Amino acid sequence: MNTLRMIANIRFQDILDILFLTIVAYYLYVWFRGTKAFKALAGLLALAIIYTAARAWGLFLTTWMFEILWQVLIILLVILFQAEIRQVLERVDPLRKIGLRRHAKPAEWIEDFTKGIFSLAERKIGSLGIIERLDKVDEFITAGTSLEGDPNPELLLAIFHKDSPLHDGAVLIREGKVVAAGCYLPLSPDEELPKHWGTRHRAALGLSQRCDAMVLVVSEERGEVSLARGGELLPVENQQRLSQVVHEAITLPTPEAKGWLETIRLLLVPRWRLKLGTLAVVSLVWLMLAGQQDFEVTIKVPVEFKNLPEYMEIVEPMKPSVEITARGLRKDASTLNSRNVQVELDVSSARLGRKTYRISPNQAVLPGERIDVVRIEPTEFVLEFKQKEQGSPK
Repeated sequence: MNTLRMIANIRFQDILDILFLTIVAYYLYVWFRGTKAFKALAGLLALAIIYTAARAWGLFLTTWMFEILWQVLIILLVILFQAEIRQVLERVDPLRKIGLRRHAKPAEWIEDFTKGIFSLAERKIGSLGIIERLDKVDEFITAGTSLEGDPNPELLLAIFHKDSPLHDGAVLIREGKVVAAGCYLPLSPDEELPKHWGTRHRAALGLSQRCDAMVLVVSEERGEVSLARGGELLPVENQQRLSQVVHEAITLPTPEAKGWLETIRLLLVPRWRLKLGTLAVVSLVWLMLAGQQDFEVTIKVPVEFKNLPEYMEIVEPMKPSVEITARGLRKDASTLNSRNVQVELDVSSARLGRKTYRISPNQAVLPGERIDVVRIEPTEFVLEFKQKEQGSPK
């Protein structure tokens, strides 16, 4: 019954609360899915459920233990998963929405670069190429030898030739120039990757999961070209397609004008089952925790008079009422209404004419002891009494 009352008394702020946490939970799941950090988040959620149940059932020792462990656990999570946390914070950075910087004359090097990549693929020469975009990649890569050259087929073949001392690493392309070679990339922590992917593929995916760089991979065994971007690794069929993708990635996109209906559809329809499931889970957790929230409710209650002398009647006001603001746990305060709350006023001292009576919070009769009256308005009434027409004092 209390749950139904809480749902019936849900506020606009509560709806915003649920929707915001649904969005946060959905993107945390999408960003961390398949990583070690996701398993840690799942374990943390399980502990949170146990803690909530222990607190609701009054398990003092268990609750006390969890309250101490939470502080240590949060510190451990920040230390162990600082890279993933930084990645999430970077993804919600509002400056990323402004757009990517334009590179000067991209057509001058894209054609030569993509031609060089497919030349390596034809010869089945394994290689890695990083195309830096908005995020700087220096903090994610190690080693590397500084260079200064155009990313043409001749330079790429020279770097990735099996006798070259730089062929095991990756080349870094920044603003249309090869600025480093022999760079080592962080491997992806995803444990569900295909078994046939080698170290190059895991390294390409690992860097794309940490920043917005594009990483091109040429498979030494199969001679295939793949593109890692945004934590996904996709095959590239030909040079023309690769040139198009690179050009679109490094130039400032022009947003297409979309109507509000189309914008809402794009927000709701993709992965709708996952989004609906996330909303259901967040709503369930909200209902579990909302009952323990401090809550204020204001209701209008009629004033009942008691001990009125038999020979007298009240002329004005005829149906007085007061507004009561009560505070308590939400599971208790949400059950208050005009039927289970009473305000009684003792008028045994009434006399003919007008008399002022004060009303205090103590005169409100509430259904539970864990609810307090914090305000009552008005705080006084001016009542007018007269003698009944057929009544007389005894």
